[in-house]
Amino acid sequence: MTHALVPPVPETLWFTRCPVPTATGIAADQRWLSAEFARDGIAVRSLQDLDPDAADPAVDRQAHYTHALPGLFREGGNVPALWARSRGERTRLVGLTWIEERQAVLVAPGSGIRGAAALRGLRLALPRHDVAIDFWRAMALRGFEGALASAGIGLDDARPVDVSAQGYAGQWAAELAALRRGDVDAVYVKGALAVEAARRAGAEVAVELDELPDRAHRVNNGTPRPITVHQDLLDDHPDLVARFLSVLLRAADWAAEHPADVARILGAETGAGAAGVAGAYRPGTHRTLRPDLSEDRLSLLARQEEGLRAHGFLPAPVDVRAWTDHEPLRRAAELVRAEPEFTTGTGIPRETVTTPPPPPPTASL
Repeated sequence: MTHALVPPVPETLWFTRCPVPTATGIAADQRWLSAEFARDGIAVRSLQDLDPDAADPAVDRQAHYTHALPGLFREGGNVPALWARSRGERTRLVGLTWIEERQAVLVAPGSGIRGAAALRGLRLALPRHDVAIDFWRAMALRGFEGALASAGIGLDDARPVDVSAQGYAGQWAAELAALRRGDVDAVYVKGALAVEAARRAGAEVAVELDELPDRAHRVNNGTPRPITVHQDLLDDHPDLVARFLSVLLRAADWAAEHPADVARILGAETGAGAAGVAGAYRPGTHRTLRPDLSEDRLSLLARQEEGLRAHGFLPAPVDVRAWTDHEPLRRAAELVRAEPEFTTGTGIPRETVTTPPPPPPTASL
């Protein structure tokens, strides 16, 4: 009689997230992920917190983009996630969020350019970064496409201009410098740091993509934003995946009732000041962190996959629905419902809830 070998429980679970609003960031700030797995003797660590000079040689920080780490949970932009899958990495999509994260097209002060239709014939900045997957360029392309499409026109009706990011530090720095020099007429930006950078550059808003009525025109790297896991972890330890996701569901529920705490956490996650966070995220963002796998979000992600593939960012097609596994999130929701001893409305044990001290005041920009 033979017995199937039971895969050993991993010593460490890894997570990574982008510097944006995520349930993972909330759970990490409150130390709920560590608390969930402590009883199993499993450490939970963040790729972002690794010391580059003392990191585990078996853990590559580039796994944030490649997902070539079986024990990794990733909540971040869809460009790297789709790219990793298209390259053959055995990942699965287990959740999606949709968070309005200010997307805008900026123009030079005094230009008088206003509205998507006014972008016709203009020089649009497309950055080039020397990275394995240039998600910055992908964001600019998709952002301009969305804006132009809202006016019934396309990229062929404008003049895309390559802008090298070599030698520039900071997000959007190369494009905004090109705008100041007069080399381009319009720049796509998004998020909290973009708000602050635009204010420093004195740029003006020509198009607020968040105000476009059709959500399809706002599809981009973070809309929708996927949660992915490696197939190996899902095969070997589906219970761990479900438990991890249950913590994210609880963190999202807690965030919905704690807007001030979420604002503080967002400031730390994005590296932006209070003004940048307030300018980038709409009131009510704290109530939008809960992942799901609704048909609407899957359709929007499929639209993003088509756009990225059309521009050559994906080496092979990704069937979004075949990539999706609904079971882990379904089991996670069951875990949350089955634990009535947890604090009402949060799903987090009272003894694990922490309230970190407030950060020092940040000067407005």
